[in-house]
Amino acid sequence: MVQTSATGGDGSDATYDGGPVAALRRIAFLLERGREDTYKVKAFRTAAASILTLPAEEVSARAAAGTLTELSGVGASSAAVIEEACRGVRPRRLAKVEREHAGPLTSGGTELRSRLRGDLHSHSDWSDGGSPIEEMAFTAVELGHEYLVLTDHSPRLTVARGLSAERLARQLDVVDAVNEHLGGTGFRLLKGIEVDILDDGGLDQTDELLSRLDLRVASVHSKLKMEPAAMTRRMIAAIANPRMNVLGHCTGRLVTGNRGVRPGSKFDARAVFEACVEHDVAVEINSRPERRDPPTALLELARDIGCRFSIDSDAHAPGQLDFLVYGCERAEAAGIDPDRIVNTWECDRLLEWADRGVRADTVDP
Repeated sequence: MVQTSATGGDGSDATYDGGPVAALRRIAFLLERGREDTYKVKAFRTAAASILTLPAEEVSARAAAGTLTELSGVGASSAAVIEEACRGVRPRRLAKVEREHAGPLTSGGTELRSRLRGDLHSHSDWSDGGSPIEEMAFTAVELGHEYLVLTDHSPRLTVARGLSAERLARQLDVVDAVNEHLGGTGFRLLKGIEVDILDDGGLDQTDELLSRLDLRVASVHSKLKMEPAAMTRRMIAAIANPRMNVLGHCTGRLVTGNRGVRPGSKFDARAVFEACVEHDVAVEINSRPERRDPPTALLELARDIGCRFSIDSDAHAPGQLDFLVYGCERAEAAGIDPDRIVNTWECDRLLEWADRGVRADTVDP
């Protein structure tokens, strides 16, 4: 199980009974949580995948013989972790990343974080995420989520390997398989999408497929410098679409991180948020540290206008699922009523809310 509490010691004399796969996954999770470089994370996730299907006896024998690096995907660093775990000793690399990255991410937001039941915005390696669907789901279970919405990108965002209609249809079958495997855990992986808001306010996926999903996040990813009046019309047109549930990272800004900084789009925020209230669309509080979107002034405006909210991780890797507390800290500071945050709701209530526009739009007159 993924834990988020720190542990002390250098690992040299501590016992460990979690097994080598658990140690490798924990290291990768903490590196992602600490926003370390992707290449560091990949080494440990690749090694975990390499030994996952091997008999435990073979892994232990290779560890004792010093032949782990003969396995594809196992390097010197991951081999050291495996060898120590097989001996029942807490791996030194695990102890190091626990000290560096397992502590609290924020000074606030923990009470609201405890009330969140799930996360409505996440990505897998089907688009621009770094891990398979099942790894994202397993980590969500370990973090105590009751649900996670898988929201890979739509076709127009080719740079993020957006899903065509055919690929999305295949993904829905994979989600069913993951849920069958996780039966009895009390967790549900929900079918979703982060669908692009097109230049005219249309949504970048077929109505038929959108109607098959449990929940839909819609975001602007292109022409972020569009003239404010046109951007306002574009966003309001999308919000009025009955298939839309959550307005993702509304300004598109970047305030830090390895992608650099980027100013937010300009639009009539009052008009956009009033449309969200009218059509019962939630405004996303994007928890990624490089986004902090919406900015505080817009967050407070949306609060005052009466919007619902969704606090989302926008996770592109399992460790980033723990970013929710960043958004919770901002929501608490803004004094937002937890019941206005849709992912504090039980799953059935969330799904009923997300489906209301689709049902109303498809019922025969």
